[in-house]
Amino acid sequence: MKKIIKNIIKIFLLFFVAGIIFIVWSNFTIKDQTEKFVTSEISKLPTEKTGLLLGTSKNLSNGAPNAYFFNRIKAAAELYQSGKIQNVIVSGDNSKKDYNEPEEMKNELIKEGVPADKIFEDFAGFRTLDSVLRAKEIFGQNSYIIISQKFHNERAVYLARKNGIEAFGYNAQDVNKYAGYKTNVREKLARAKVFWDFIFGVEPKFGGEKVLIP
Repeated sequence: MKKIIKNIIKIFLLFFVAGIIFIVWSNFTIKDQTEKFVTSEISKLPTEKTGLLLGTSKNLSNGAPNAYFFNRIKAAAELYQSGKIQNVIVSGDNSKKDYNEPEEMKNELIKEGVPADKIFEDFAGFRTLDSVLRAKEIFGQNSYIIISQKFHNERAVYLARKNGIEAFGYNAQDVNKYAGYKTNVREKLARAKVFWDFIFGVEPKFGGEKVLIP
């Protein structure tokens, strides 16, 4: 019995170490292969027809404003006003009747001076993978600038480019390390899942009718 327990522990430790190595490798690979495509400087970006603004909740669970959300709004507005993009796809979660990330992003962008007719809503951007692929398959964009925080942009740009999209990332201001600790931990795991999805050929959850961006 003791021998069986020892073998189980050895197997568990082996898988644990392999998992840690896989996570470290995934994070290094994504960061290394997207470094030249992601920037915090507008001047270093190409001019594109469309920007893809990735969604998050407007408010935290305690009701306080979500800095990730408002920093992304500010960055998208800056990008539009600089002339680097002509349109914005706001892609996020609308899986519940009383939760609508795209609508909230659109409303805030309008407040920042982006015309309503230049904003296109994607209500099925449940995951980053969904958002980047739907921008191509549903909205017909083969190249675009992704707007989010740097850690998120790196993963999104990697996903997009691995799917034949010429994507770039404009980094919104991040939040302080303490406030963003849980998010940063989740991101490390999400980067490992990128390769898991590649292995199993994971596709976006929903398709839909094509949307023309003039």
